[in-house]
Amino acid sequence: MTILIKNANEVITLKSNAQGPRTKEQMREIAVVENGSVLIKEDRIIAVGAFEQLAVDFPDLVKKADTIDASGKIVMPGLVDCHTHLVHGGTREQEFNMRLNGSTYMEIMNAGGGIHATTKLTRETSFEDLYAKTLQHLDVFLKHGVTTVEAKSGYGLDWETEMKQLEVARKLQATHDVDVVSTFMGAHAVPQDYKGREDEFVAIVIHDMLPKVAELKLAEFNDVFCEKGVFTPEQSQRILEAGKALGLTPKIHADEIEPYKGAELAAEVGAISAEHLLVASDEGIQRMAKAGTIAVLLPGTAFFLRAPFARGRLMIDEGVPVAISTDFNPGSSPTMSLPFIMNLACMHMGMTLEEVLTATTINAAYALNRGEQIGSLEAEKQADVVILDVANYKQLQYFYGMNHTNTVIKKGRIVVRNGILSN
Repeated sequence: MTILIKNANEVITLKSNAQGPRTKEQMREIAVVENGSVLIKEDRIIAVGAFEQLAVDFPDLVKKADTIDASGKIVMPGLVDCHTHLVHGGTREQEFNMRLNGSTYMEIMNAGGGIHATTKLTRETSFEDLYAKTLQHLDVFLKHGVTTVEAKSGYGLDWETEMKQLEVARKLQATHDVDVVSTFMGAHAVPQDYKGREDEFVAIVIHDMLPKVAELKLAEFNDVFCEKGVFTPEQSQRILEAGKALGLTPKIHADEIEPYKGAELAAEVGAISAEHLLVASDEGIQRMAKAGTIAVLLPGTAFFLRAPFARGRLMIDEGVPVAISTDFNPGSSPTMSLPFIMNLACMHMGMTLEEVLTATTINAAYALNRGEQIGSLEAEKQADVVILDVANYKQLQYFYGMNHTNTVIKKGRIVVRNGILSN
Protein backbone atom coordinates (compact mmCIF):
# COMPACT_ATOMS: atom_id res chain seq x y z
CA MET A 1 0.00 0.00 0.00
CA THR A 2 1.19 3.52 -0.83
CA ILE A 3 0.02 6.54 1.17
CA LEU A 4 0.61 10.21 0.44
CA ILE A 5 -0.04 12.76 3.19
CA LYS A 6 -0.13 16.22 1.62
CA ASN A 7 -0.85 19.87 2.40
CA ALA A 8 0.05 19.62 6.11
CA ASN A 9 0.53 23.00 7.77
CA GLU A 10 3.64 21.53 9.40
CA VAL A 11 5.48 18.22 9.22
CA ILE A 12 7.61 17.82 12.35
CA THR A 13 10.28 15.43 11.12
CA LEU A 14 12.73 15.36 14.08
CA LYS A 15 15.40 14.78 11.43
CA SER A 16 18.92 15.64 12.54
CA ASN A 17 22.56 15.00 11.81
CA ALA A 18 23.01 14.10 15.48
CA GLN A 19 23.95 10.51 16.26
CA GLY A 20 22.06 8.85 19.09
CA PRO A 21 19.65 10.54 21.50
CA ARG A 22 19.47 14.33 21.38
CA THR A 23 21.03 16.50 24.07
CA LYS A 24 21.08 20.19 25.02
CA GLU A 25 20.09 22.50 22.13
CA GLN A 26 19.64 19.48 19.83
CA MET A 27 16.44 18.76 21.74
CA ARG A 28 14.95 21.98 20.34
CA GLU A 29 15.81 21.16 16.73
CA ILE A 30 12.63 19.47 15.53
CA ALA A 31 13.09 20.17 11.80
CA VAL A 32 9.69 21.52 10.72
CA VAL A 33 8.69 21.37 7.05
CA GLU A 34 5.93 23.87 6.30
CA ASN A 35 3.21 22.88 3.81
CA GLY A 36 4.84 19.46 3.83
CA SER A 37 4.05 16.01 2.52
CA VAL A 38 5.02 12.47 3.51
CA LEU A 39 5.18 9.57 1.04
CA ILE A 40 4.85 6.03 2.42
CA LYS A 41 5.19 2.69 0.64
CA GLU A 42 4.27 -0.48 2.51
CA ASP A 43 5.77 -0.12 6.00
CA ARG A 44 8.49 2.43 5.17
CA ILE A 45 8.75 6.18 4.71
CA ILE A 46 9.93 6.95 1.18
CA ALA A 47 10.37 10.71 1.41
CA VAL A 48 9.36 13.87 3.28
CA GLY A 49 9.20 17.33 1.73
CA ALA A 50 7.24 19.60 -0.55
CA PHE A 51 4.55 17.87 -2.61
CA GLU A 52 5.88 19.37 -5.82
CA GLN A 53 9.28 17.79 -5.23
CA LEU A 54 7.83 14.40 -4.30
CA ALA A 55 5.74 14.45 -7.48
CA VAL A 56 8.91 15.00 -9.53
CA ASP A 57 11.03 12.44 -7.66
CA PHE A 58 8.40 9.69 -7.31
CA PRO A 59 5.75 10.30 -10.01
CA ASP A 60 4.44 6.75 -10.21
CA LEU A 61 4.11 6.33 -6.46
CA VAL A 62 2.42 9.72 -6.05
CA LYS A 63 -0.12 8.95 -8.80
CA LYS A 64 -1.25 5.64 -7.34
CA ALA A 65 -1.07 6.64 -3.65
CA ASP A 66 -4.01 6.70 -1.26
CA THR A 67 -3.96 10.45 -0.57
CA ILE A 68 -4.73 12.00 2.81
CA ASP A 69 -5.37 15.74 2.78
CA ALA A 70 -3.82 17.13 5.98
CA SER A 71 -4.77 20.76 5.32
CA GLY A 72 -4.97 22.72 8.56
CA LYS A 73 -3.26 19.92 10.46
CA ILE A 74 0.23 18.90 11.54
CA VAL A 75 2.07 15.62 10.99
CA MET A 76 4.67 14.10 13.28
CA PRO A 77 6.24 10.75 14.23
CA GLY A 78 4.16 8.30 16.24
CA LEU A 79 4.62 8.88 19.96
CA VAL A 80 6.78 6.45 21.94
CA ASP A 81 5.79 5.73 25.55
CA CYS A 82 9.02 4.30 26.91
CA HIS A 83 8.05 3.52 30.55
CA THR A 84 4.81 1.78 31.49
CA HIS A 85 3.60 -0.99 33.77
CA LEU A 86 1.08 -1.96 31.12
CA VAL A 87 0.09 -5.47 32.22
CA HIS A 88 -1.48 -5.63 35.68
CA GLY A 89 -4.53 -6.78 37.54
CA GLY A 90 -7.07 -4.52 39.25
CA THR A 91 -7.05 -0.84 40.18
CA ARG A 92 -6.13 1.11 43.33
CA GLU A 93 -8.46 4.08 43.51
CA GLN A 94 -8.86 3.54 47.26
CA GLU A 95 -5.18 4.44 47.72
CA PHE A 96 -5.73 7.67 45.81
CA ASN A 97 -8.34 8.58 48.40
CA MET A 98 -5.93 7.60 51.21
CA ARG A 99 -3.27 9.93 49.82
CA LEU A 100 -5.79 12.75 49.60
CA ASN A 101 -6.36 12.17 53.30
CA GLY A 102 -2.67 12.38 54.17
CA SER A 103 -1.07 8.93 53.73
CA THR A 104 2.25 8.77 51.88
CA TYR A 105 3.13 6.37 49.07
CA MET A 106 5.61 4.44 51.23
CA GLU A 107 3.20 4.31 54.19
CA ILE A 108 0.58 2.74 51.96
CA MET A 109 3.11 0.28 50.53
CA ASN A 110 4.44 -0.74 53.96
CA ALA A 111 0.86 -1.38 55.08
CA GLY A 112 0.38 -3.95 52.32
CA GLY A 113 -0.89 -1.59 49.66
CA GLY A 114 1.01 -0.18 46.72
CA ILE A 115 2.92 -2.69 44.63
CA HIS A 116 1.91 -5.51 46.99
CA ALA A 117 -1.79 -4.86 46.41
CA THR A 118 -1.39 -5.00 42.64
CA THR A 119 0.82 -8.08 42.96
CA LYS A 120 -2.00 -9.92 44.74
CA LEU A 121 -4.52 -8.86 42.11
CA THR A 122 -2.22 -9.75 39.22
CA ARG A 123 -1.52 -13.19 40.66
CA GLU A 124 -5.26 -13.78 40.93
CA THR A 125 -6.11 -12.59 37.40
CA SER A 126 -6.09 -15.13 34.59
CA PHE A 127 -3.94 -14.79 31.50
CA GLU A 128 -7.07 -14.30 29.40
CA ASP A 129 -8.44 -11.52 31.61
CA LEU A 130 -5.06 -9.75 31.75
CA TYR A 131 -4.82 -9.93 27.97
CA ALA A 132 -8.34 -8.57 27.44
CA LYS A 133 -7.80 -5.70 29.90
CA THR A 134 -4.44 -4.72 28.44
CA LEU A 135 -5.79 -4.90 24.90
CA GLN A 136 -8.29 -2.18 25.83
CA HIS A 137 -5.50 -0.08 27.34
CA LEU A 138 -3.46 -0.33 24.14
CA ASP A 139 -6.47 0.87 22.16
CA VAL A 140 -6.53 4.01 24.32
CA PHE A 141 -2.80 4.58 23.84
CA LEU A 142 -3.20 4.21 20.09
CA LYS A 143 -6.07 6.71 19.94
CA HIS A 144 -3.75 9.20 21.68
CA GLY A 145 -1.13 8.81 18.96
CA VAL A 146 1.16 6.31 20.72
CA THR A 147 2.56 3.71 18.34
CA THR A 148 5.20 2.04 20.56
CA VAL A 149 4.89 1.20 24.27
CA GLU A 150 7.30 -0.33 26.76
CA ALA A 151 5.72 -2.85 29.16
CA LYS A 152 7.39 -3.80 32.44
CA SER A 153 6.56 -6.88 34.47
CA GLY A 154 7.05 -6.62 38.24
CA TYR A 155 3.58 -7.30 39.61
CA GLY A 156 4.27 -10.98 40.13
CA LEU A 157 7.36 -11.18 42.33
CA ASP A 158 7.21 -14.91 41.67
CA TRP A 159 8.21 -16.67 38.47
CA GLU A 160 4.75 -17.87 37.46
CA THR A 161 3.17 -14.40 37.54
CA GLU A 162 6.17 -12.59 36.09
CA MET A 163 6.12 -15.03 33.19
CA LYS A 164 2.36 -14.52 32.80
CA GLN A 165 2.80 -10.76 32.50
CA LEU A 166 5.59 -11.12 29.96
CA GLU A 167 3.64 -13.70 27.96
CA VAL A 168 0.65 -11.34 27.82
CA ALA A 169 2.94 -8.60 26.53
CA ARG A 170 4.39 -10.96 23.93
CA LYS A 171 0.94 -11.95 22.69
CA LEU A 172 -0.06 -8.28 22.47
CA GLN A 173 3.06 -7.55 20.44
CA ALA A 174 1.92 -10.22 18.00
CA THR A 175 -1.75 -9.19 17.85
CA HIS A 176 -2.09 -5.43 18.45
CA ASP A 177 -1.09 -2.57 16.15
CA VAL A 178 0.95 -0.88 18.88
CA ASP A 179 4.48 -2.28 19.20
CA VAL A 180 5.02 -3.63 22.73
CA VAL A 181 8.59 -3.73 24.06
CA SER A 182 9.06 -5.93 27.13
CA THR A 183 11.13 -5.23 30.25
CA PHE A 184 11.58 -7.76 33.04
CA MET A 185 11.21 -6.18 36.48
CA GLY A 186 11.11 -9.07 38.90
CA ALA A 187 12.94 -6.76 41.32
CA HIS A 188 10.06 -4.29 41.61
CA ALA A 189 9.60 -4.91 45.33
CA VAL A 190 10.59 -7.40 48.02
CA PRO A 191 7.72 -9.87 48.54
CA GLN A 192 6.15 -9.56 51.95
CA ASP A 193 7.15 -13.10 52.91
CA TYR A 194 10.81 -12.20 52.24
CA LYS A 195 10.92 -9.25 54.64
CA GLY A 196 14.20 -9.52 56.53
CA ARG A 197 15.47 -12.00 53.93
CA GLU A 198 15.91 -9.58 51.07
CA ASP A 199 19.15 -11.12 49.83
CA GLU A 200 17.41 -14.46 49.46
CA PHE A 201 14.92 -12.89 47.08
CA VAL A 202 17.71 -11.13 45.20
CA ALA A 203 19.32 -14.54 44.72
CA ILE A 204 16.05 -15.92 43.33
CA VAL A 205 15.83 -13.07 40.83
CA ILE A 206 19.45 -13.57 39.77
CA HIS A 207 19.71 -17.36 39.69
CA ASP A 208 16.16 -18.44 38.90
CA MET A 209 14.14 -15.74 37.16
CA LEU A 210 16.69 -13.93 35.00
CA PRO A 211 18.06 -17.08 33.29
CA LYS A 212 14.50 -18.15 32.40
CA VAL A 213 13.66 -14.73 30.97
CA ALA A 214 16.77 -14.88 28.81
CA GLU A 215 16.24 -18.48 27.74
CA LEU A 216 12.61 -17.87 26.74
CA LYS A 217 13.44 -14.48 25.18
CA LEU A 218 10.63 -12.84 27.13
CA ALA A 219 12.25 -9.40 27.50
CA GLU A 220 14.95 -7.11 26.11
CA PHE A 221 15.56 -5.09 29.26
CA ASN A 222 16.05 -5.73 32.98
CA ASP A 223 14.86 -3.12 35.50
CA VAL A 224 15.13 -2.79 39.29
CA PHE A 225 13.57 -0.47 41.88
CA CYS A 226 16.62 0.99 43.62
CA GLU A 227 15.01 2.75 46.56
CA LYS A 228 15.47 2.93 50.32
CA GLY A 229 13.34 0.16 51.82
CA VAL A 230 13.22 -1.73 48.51
CA PHE A 231 16.55 -2.71 46.88
CA THR A 232 19.87 -1.20 47.91
CA PRO A 233 22.33 0.14 45.34
CA GLU A 234 24.52 -2.92 45.96
CA GLN A 235 21.63 -5.35 45.47
CA SER A 236 20.47 -3.40 42.43
CA GLN A 237 23.91 -3.55 40.87
CA ARG A 238 24.10 -7.31 41.33
CA ILE A 239 20.72 -7.75 39.63
CA LEU A 240 21.57 -5.46 36.72
CA GLU A 241 25.01 -6.99 36.16
CA ALA A 242 23.50 -10.48 36.22
CA GLY A 243 21.00 -9.42 33.57
CA LYS A 244 23.76 -7.90 31.43
CA ALA A 245 25.63 -11.19 31.51
CA LEU A 246 22.53 -12.84 30.03
CA GLY A 247 22.07 -10.22 27.31
CA LEU A 248 19.42 -8.08 29.02
CA THR A 249 20.04 -4.33 28.77
CA PRO A 250 19.85 -2.60 32.17
CA LYS A 251 17.32 0.06 33.15
CA ILE A 252 16.80 1.37 36.66
CA HIS A 253 14.06 3.02 38.73
CA ALA A 254 16.31 5.56 40.40
CA ASP A 255 16.04 8.26 43.07
CA GLU A 256 12.26 8.44 43.00
CA ILE A 257 11.42 9.02 46.66
CA GLU A 258 14.73 9.55 48.47
CA PRO A 259 18.22 10.34 47.11
CA TYR A 260 19.86 6.91 46.92
CA LYS A 261 22.64 7.21 44.33
CA GLY A 262 20.50 5.51 41.71
CA ALA A 263 21.55 7.94 38.99
CA GLU A 264 25.20 7.28 39.81
CA LEU A 265 24.58 3.54 39.63
CA ALA A 266 22.85 3.88 36.26
CA ALA A 267 25.96 5.53 34.83
CA GLU A 268 28.28 2.99 36.46
CA VAL A 269 26.52 -0.10 35.07
CA GLY A 270 25.97 1.43 31.64
CA ALA A 271 22.19 1.49 31.89
CA ILE A 272 20.42 2.62 28.74
CA SER A 273 18.14 4.72 30.95
CA ALA A 274 17.50 5.80 34.50
CA GLU A 275 13.84 6.45 35.27
CA HIS A 276 11.93 8.76 37.66
CA LEU A 277 14.92 10.73 39.08
CA LEU A 278 12.72 13.09 41.10
CA VAL A 279 15.47 13.57 43.70
CA ALA A 280 18.58 12.68 41.70
CA SER A 281 21.73 14.37 42.96
CA ASP A 282 23.79 16.91 41.02
CA GLU A 283 26.63 14.40 40.87
CA GLY A 284 24.32 11.69 39.58
CA ILE A 285 23.03 13.96 36.84
CA GLN A 286 26.56 14.87 35.81
CA ARG A 287 27.59 11.21 35.69
CA MET A 288 24.56 10.35 33.56
CA ALA A 289 25.48 13.13 31.13
CA LYS A 290 29.00 11.80 30.82
CA ALA A 291 27.81 8.21 30.37
CA GLY A 292 25.06 9.14 27.88
CA THR A 293 22.40 7.53 30.05
CA ILE A 294 18.92 8.64 29.04
CA ALA A 295 16.79 10.21 31.78
CA VAL A 296 13.24 8.92 31.42
CA LEU A 297 11.21 11.46 33.38
CA LEU A 298 7.67 10.75 34.56
CA PRO A 299 5.90 13.98 35.49
CA GLY A 300 2.54 12.25 35.78
CA THR A 301 3.82 10.34 38.80
CA ALA A 302 4.96 13.49 40.57
CA PHE A 303 1.63 15.13 39.69
CA PHE A 304 -0.46 12.22 40.99
CA LEU A 305 1.62 11.72 44.16
CA ARG A 306 1.88 15.51 44.71
CA ALA A 307 5.66 15.17 44.87
CA PRO A 308 8.40 17.52 43.65
CA PHE A 309 8.97 17.20 39.92
CA ALA A 310 12.25 15.99 38.46
CA ARG A 311 14.69 18.71 37.44
CA GLY A 312 14.22 18.28 33.72
CA ARG A 313 15.53 21.73 32.83
CA LEU A 314 18.76 21.17 34.74
CA MET A 315 19.26 17.72 33.23
CA ILE A 316 18.91 19.03 29.69
CA ASP A 317 21.23 21.96 30.40
CA GLU A 318 23.81 19.56 31.89
CA GLY A 319 23.75 17.44 28.74
CA VAL A 320 21.59 14.51 29.80
CA PRO A 321 19.40 13.17 26.98
CA VAL A 322 15.83 13.36 28.29
CA ALA A 323 12.74 11.31 27.42
CA ILE A 324 9.34 11.55 29.07
CA SER A 325 6.66 8.92 29.56
CA THR A 326 3.32 8.26 31.24
CA ASP A 327 4.57 5.62 33.72
CA PHE A 328 1.07 4.17 33.26
CA ASN A 329 0.42 2.03 36.34
CA PRO A 330 -2.48 1.50 38.76
CA GLY A 331 -0.91 3.18 41.79
CA SER A 332 1.02 6.31 40.96
CA SER A 333 0.15 7.29 37.38
CA PRO A 334 -3.11 5.81 36.07
CA THR A 335 -3.14 7.74 32.79
CA MET A 336 -2.75 6.70 29.17
CA SER A 337 -2.54 10.29 27.88
CA LEU A 338 1.02 10.97 26.82
CA PRO A 339 -0.09 14.37 25.40
CA PHE A 340 -1.13 15.41 28.92
CA ILE A 341 2.23 14.25 30.28
CA MET A 342 3.91 16.45 27.69
CA ASN A 343 2.00 19.41 29.06
CA LEU A 344 3.07 18.62 32.62
CA ALA A 345 6.70 18.52 31.46
CA CYS A 346 6.33 22.02 30.03
CA MET A 347 4.51 23.44 33.02
CA HIS A 348 6.40 21.78 35.87
CA MET A 349 9.84 20.70 34.61
CA GLY A 350 10.82 23.76 32.59
CA MET A 351 10.88 21.96 29.24
CA THR A 352 10.11 23.79 26.01
CA LEU A 353 7.49 22.86 23.43
CA GLU A 354 10.20 21.52 21.15
CA GLU A 355 11.96 19.55 23.88
CA VAL A 356 8.83 17.61 24.84
CA LEU A 357 8.35 16.59 21.21
CA THR A 358 11.90 15.28 21.10
CA ALA A 359 11.42 13.58 24.49
CA THR A 360 8.37 11.61 23.34
CA THR A 361 9.65 10.61 19.91
CA ILE A 362 13.32 10.17 19.03
CA ASN A 363 14.76 10.19 22.57
CA ALA A 364 12.05 7.84 23.81
CA ALA A 365 12.83 5.57 20.86
CA TYR A 366 16.50 5.51 21.83
CA ALA A 367 15.50 4.66 25.42
CA LEU A 368 14.07 1.46 23.91
CA ASN A 369 17.06 0.92 21.63
CA ARG A 370 14.91 1.71 18.58
CA GLY A 371 16.16 5.14 17.57
CA GLU A 372 17.41 3.86 14.22
CA GLN A 373 13.96 2.52 13.27
CA ILE A 374 11.36 4.91 14.73
CA GLY A 375 11.04 8.32 16.38
CA SER A 376 11.53 10.58 13.35
CA LEU A 377 10.10 10.97 9.86
CA GLU A 378 12.96 10.07 7.55
CA ALA A 379 13.40 7.97 4.43
CA GLU A 380 13.76 4.25 5.16
CA LYS A 381 12.41 4.52 8.70
CA GLN A 382 9.33 2.64 9.82
CA ALA A 383 6.16 4.45 8.79
CA ASP A 384 4.73 5.32 12.21
CA VAL A 385 2.99 8.65 11.65
CA VAL A 386 0.40 10.76 13.47
CA ILE A 387 -1.81 13.51 12.01
CA LEU A 388 -3.13 15.99 14.58
CA ASP A 389 -6.03 18.44 14.54
CA VAL A 390 -4.00 21.55 15.40
CA ALA A 391 -2.71 24.30 13.14
CA ASN A 392 0.87 24.22 14.45
CA TYR A 393 2.95 22.29 16.98
CA LYS A 394 2.74 25.09 19.54
CA GLN A 395 -1.00 24.47 19.87
CA LEU A 396 -0.38 20.91 21.10
CA GLN A 397 0.44 22.16 24.59
CA TYR A 398 -1.54 25.39 24.38
CA PHE A 399 -4.78 23.41 24.13
CA TYR A 400 -3.96 21.19 27.11
CA GLY A 401 -5.73 18.15 28.49
CA MET A 402 -7.15 17.29 25.06
CA ASN A 403 -6.56 14.54 22.54
CA HIS A 404 -5.79 16.12 19.16
CA THR A 405 -5.12 12.85 17.33
CA ASN A 406 -6.98 12.57 14.04
CA THR A 407 -5.17 9.81 12.12
CA VAL A 408 -2.55 7.23 13.09
CA ILE A 409 -0.53 5.26 10.57
CA LYS A 410 1.35 2.26 11.94
CA LYS A 411 3.84 0.45 9.73
CA GLY A 412 2.19 1.98 6.70
CA ARG A 413 -1.38 1.05 7.67
CA ILE A 414 -4.09 3.50 8.71
CA VAL A 415 -5.13 2.24 12.15
CA VAL A 416 -6.94 5.33 13.47
CA ARG A 417 -9.04 7.52 11.20
CA ASN A 418 -10.88 10.62 12.42
CA GLY A 419 -10.09 9.57 15.98
CA ILE A 420 -11.71 6.14 15.57
CA LEU A 421 -9.90 2.80 15.50
CA SER A 422 -9.99 1.41 11.97
CA ASN A 423 -10.11 -2.28 12.81
